[in-house]
Amino acid sequence: MYSAGRGPSVDSLPVTEVTGPVLTITMDALDPDALAPFWAAALGYRVAGSEGNYVALVPLEGTAPNLLLQRVPEPKTAKNRTHLDLKVPDIEAEAARLEALGARHMLGPVAELGSRWIVMADPEGNEFCLCDGQGGC
Repeated sequence: MYSAGRGPSVDSLPVTEVTGPVLTITMDALDPDALAPFWAAALGYRVAGSEGNYVALVPLEGTAPNLLLQRVPEPKTAKNRTHLDLKVPDIEAEAARLEALGARHMLGPVAELGSRWIVMADPEGNEFCLCDGQGGC
């Protein structure tokens, strides 16, 4: 939940008809303004705005979660405890596309739970996975 003085107001984000809570994923970043174009292109989102230490990204269409990039003073030092899994039909092609945007290939592809995965990192080192959408992903 947003609070006064802690980032863009929920009222400034696009409104969609929902029957439950709206999910916003918040990710720490050294430079959210520089990281925003990567995640906008990676997810098919657009930058909705920025205020203070925050940059808000929203889906171009649909009701996917919003992404809020939050400026923090310290660099990433360990593996993320939470990460994004992106389901895509062709993990190798998507990995190549994201590498061209500045991502790094970390591991894989690996097979697990009936799915194929590639572990990637965004330009600041935040891990995320590409999954073929089969089995357990």
